[in-house]
Amino acid sequence: MTKTARCILVVDDSKAILVVMQAILNELDVPHITTCLDAQEALEKVKKSPLLYDAVFTDLNMPNMDGMELIRHLGDIHYPGAIVIISEMAPKVIDLAADLARKSNAHLIGNIAKPVQLTQVHQLLQKLEHLACHTEKPSEPISEHQLLHAISHNEITPFYQPKVSRATNKVESIEVLARIITPQGTVFLPDRFICVAEHLDLINLITFQLFEKATNDFIDIKKNLGYNLKLAFNLSPCQLEDLSCPDKLALILKLNNLKPSEIILEITEQHALCSSAQLETLNRLRIRGFDISLDDFGVGFTNINQLKTLPFTEVKIDRTLISHIETDQFSQVIVSSLVNIATQGDLTIVAEGIERVEELEYLDRFKEHILMQGFLICRPKGKIELTRWAKSWLHMVSASKTRR
Repeated sequence: MTKTARCILVVDDSKAILVVMQAILNELDVPHITTCLDAQEALEKVKKSPLLYDAVFTDLNMPNMDGMELIRHLGDIHYPGAIVIISEMAPKVIDLAADLARKSNAHLIGNIAKPVQLTQVHQLLQKLEHLACHTEKPSEPISEHQLLHAISHNEITPFYQPKVSRATNKVESIEVLARIITPQGTVFLPDRFICVAEHLDLINLITFQLFEKATNDFIDIKKNLGYNLKLAFNLSPCQLEDLSCPDKLALILKLNNLKPSEIILEITEQHALCSSAQLETLNRLRIRGFDISLDDFGVGFTNINQLKTLPFTEVKIDRTLISHIETDQFSQVIVSSLVNIATQGDLTIVAEGIERVEELEYLDRFKEHILMQGFLICRPKGKIELTRWAKSWLHMVSASKTRR
């Protein structure tokens, strides 16, 4: 059983489906299962204890209140868990259902076709675990004292993970990931300190320290690869509230002889970009020549059609949509829709979190339009380790071309 699947609510007007789902979830060791024949009853249960249920599995076609209405109401009450549809749906229906769910601020993560299979449910529970990585608070966050010490002692350290084109076998860009590394060799991952930094309004200090170190490393990385590529940084939506952000980033680049066109700024999709300050900063960054990436697409509330109006140059598909995509119709439809948008405009698509060969092989059908990123290709590495990986990668690519 996945570690986050603690309590599941199943809604269907068929007693037979409820019995099957109960048996499957029992087989998958889900400890707490609640079933409802009526959507209104299910909604009342969630209203009473909104944090109790990790996911709601619901049919669409039900009397009284149908599944789409239930999803809308769950969004209205800001239900934080995941939603799964139990229904055989046409691709257009899946696409529309996903968009409507996002408009309702609901986390729709997939659909299960009837008759329900254990493998389908298992895959959705794995998706639920990935979603929880974004929505659950980190365990044991570092203290304010530890964070201030790390910043003042210059312990914010960049790690790097490449985004690779399978069409050209080139590393198109490298994402910068923050780590805190103490003199004793202790490594703190971002989920231990980013939330703390945001809460204490210290996130800019971390970003600019990381930015300065990584832009300096970038010169050596480009030299080792032997061609131009881009460097990608994560920005929190709260940082976009700072209207001086574009000027600060541009100054650091100038001091390191880099151009904004060499930089991608990744903005998480978890929280909707809506304030005038955020949108102004986003536009000013784009005007200055920075590429703007929508990170974690699939866990937040950005509508696919909004991608046509917001100034993004890249969209990163979250792991929740990549996991087991070779057998997941819901994810296949969403990814296909994104690729269609990418082919209509100047938009790069990145599949992040690729961990299985089957996922990579499925995504290869879109290799002209999608960049690949994930542990299967390369784990995040320090500068020296990345350089070694890059040399090995270039050697492998060169050998592959020779064999052809």
